[in-house]
Amino acid sequence: MPCLLIDRVSKSFGGIKALDRTSFTVDAGELVGLIGPNGSGKTTLINILSGYLAADAGRVDLDGRPTGGLRPETLAALGVQRTFQLTRSFPRMSTLDNLLVAGSALGLSQEAAETRALELLEDLALVRLMHLDAGHLSGGQLKLLEFGACFMVPPRIALLDEPFAAVHPTMKEIMAGFIRRRHAAGQTFILVSHDMPVIVELCPRTICMNAGAVIADENTRAVLTDPVVIEAYLGEAAA
Repeated sequence: MPCLLIDRVSKSFGGIKALDRTSFTVDAGELVGLIGPNGSGKTTLINILSGYLAADAGRVDLDGRPTGGLRPETLAALGVQRTFQLTRSFPRMSTLDNLLVAGSALGLSQEAAETRALELLEDLALVRLMHLDAGHLSGGQLKLLEFGACFMVPPRIALLDEPFAAVHPTMKEIMAGFIRRRHAAGQTFILVSHDMPVIVELCPRTICMNAGAVIADENTRAVLTDPVVIEAYLGEAAA
């Protein structure tokens, strides 16, 4: 049984079809890249998987359990955690307290949350900023903080939506190392990114979407050399 089953999921906004019978599976422990041109449906799919949108048709199963109709907080408690393209934090709370709130929301005791938060701050090179209000962090530091919140309780599956966008190379490497280590320990990921070198480095398998449909799903290097993907995603590179 796959960790995640996406079966013929469709979603429209007015007359625009964002997802068109999208289907694929993710096995436990996989790190799957999800790529495609802007407007291909990637974030819409992540929003459905995390409960922020309802599908018009199709089904999503987590470990064999249908998740349709479940709210984001319920899915988070079941282990579906995500990051956002635009980071979300409590700007007037410290970096540490942001993590403690996330831990509390996921059922950790105060002591367990503090222990876990300090581990993550160390792992994400945020210790020196632990008492600084999140509103004073840089964009890249906020991305790292969001990583920490996502992993206060190790998720069943982590949905990462463009975590490397507009991030300083040093922080990008911290994020990549964080993902690499957790994948080696068996963590399951879907990683949405336009950063092809990172996709190649981190993701053994990649799915490419275009116009709301899956157009390629195989090992990453094969996907990135597929003429259909090149035409859809790389545009002028096909010329």
